[in-house]
Amino acid sequence: MTPELMAAGGRARQRMAELAVAADDGGRSASYARRLQPGVLDVSHGPILYLDDITVSFDGFKALNALSLTIDAGELRCIIGPNGAGKTTMMDVITGKTRPDAGQAFFGSTIDLLRLNEPQVARAGIGRKFQKPSVFEQLTVFENLELALAGERGPWAAIAHRLSGAQRDRIDAVLRQIHLKDEARRLAGLLSHGQKQWLEIGMLLMQDPKLLLLDEPVAGMTDEETVRTAELFLSLEGEHSLVVVEHDMSFIHALTQDNPRKKVTVLHEGHVLAEGPLAQVQANEQVVEVYLGR
Repeated sequence: MTPELMAAGGRARQRMAELAVAADDGGRSASYARRLQPGVLDVSHGPILYLDDITVSFDGFKALNALSLTIDAGELRCIIGPNGAGKTTMMDVITGKTRPDAGQAFFGSTIDLLRLNEPQVARAGIGRKFQKPSVFEQLTVFENLELALAGERGPWAAIAHRLSGAQRDRIDAVLRQIHLKDEARRLAGLLSHGQKQWLEIGMLLMQDPKLLLLDEPVAGMTDEETVRTAELFLSLEGEHSLVVVEHDMSFIHALTQDNPRKKVTVLHEGHVLAEGPLAQVQANEQVVEVYLGR
């Protein structure tokens, strides 16, 4: 452990309990849980995520109405739609936060998501990035990634744990990937909003999730940060599967322009209204009417 990290560890020991109690993260901590042993996820048949006729009702209102959706392994899928279309509820079902009234949800061909709770879903290899970044602001960027790497050791054991060379290399690689190599020793609370978003994505990447759910990741970012976030997501495509829920159509264009056949899904009133290449979706009269405007 470096001298800087040893010094930071003293601060962390004093504050860790307070941070753990104060962090009302709405289930975010489950996203950093340790995955199950490799080999559990089976994507030999193609799709990594399969939703079939998922219905969720709240006091008679159908937040999801027979929603069916398939995401292929390694795919980057953009999900758009008006507020209230069911995008957040869809992610709640996938991550075990909400139980549907009907339907099926599978991760690969063998993992029944409806039988798992939130921590179990996270351990199976699904990471969720909420709209508002949730990081340990009184710890450094490096320490945040180290804690995310902790796995079953837990945060207290992680502070005293001496990193192996391979673990340091892993953290360094993620720091470069999320554009924060030069900020490694900076307190997370001093980062810009966009940098905090990158850090939380990095914390997810430390767990090597196979599927990333990203909720409005560029909301509040500067133009430069938005461009670099698009570059980051495109670099993850293939090695990871990504589901990106976003309203920023210029960002959607940046994610899909490299492949005109890349699919965009439009949700409306809890079901799929349209799906296909971005140009096709933008030309769809129903999509224009309910979401894009004339």
